[in-house]
Amino acid sequence: MSGRPRGAARRRGPAPQRRSPLRASPVRSPHRRQRSPAGRSPGRSPWQREASPPQGAPPPARSRRYRPGTRALMEIRKYQKSTDLLLRKLPFSKLVREVASRFTRGLDFRWQAHALLALQEAAEAFLVLLMEDAYLCTLHAKRVTLFPKDIQLARKIRGIHAGLG
Repeated sequence: MSGRPRGAARRRGPAPQRRSPLRASPVRSPHRRQRSPAGRSPGRSPWQREASPPQGAPPPARSRRYRPGTRALMEIRKYQKSTDLLLRKLPFSKLVREVASRFTRGLDFRWQAHALLALQEAAEAFLVLLMEDAYLCTLHAKRVTLFPKDIQLARKIRGIHAGLG
């Protein structure tokens, strides 16, 4: 027995060429670019632009595309290595002065730069620890997205002193 299915006729010669009814007609449009015999322009891919860079010029730099999550992990490692402050100093000092003026009935006190920096260090340390606790609440709920209710739960569990009210 041969390898072809039963009842199939044996072909003689090459198979006839069939044209798809969806294929464009062989009439060339005057606006279409002439292609090389290989079917495309030599040395160019279809998504490249028409204009080519001048001879000897370096190729244009493309921005690198990272897989989802890779950029976040890179940022986590970067911020864990560093010890610098994450909030900008000027907006933080403006906020501190505004809150302080509310408590002093409009009197503007002068602040030492070291006092503002110490306050900012303490505020950032508090926020980082709060976010860590809130993320543990997120993981406990079998989620990976941090919600406001996780931060509220972490503050409630910490109590009135550590959670600041």
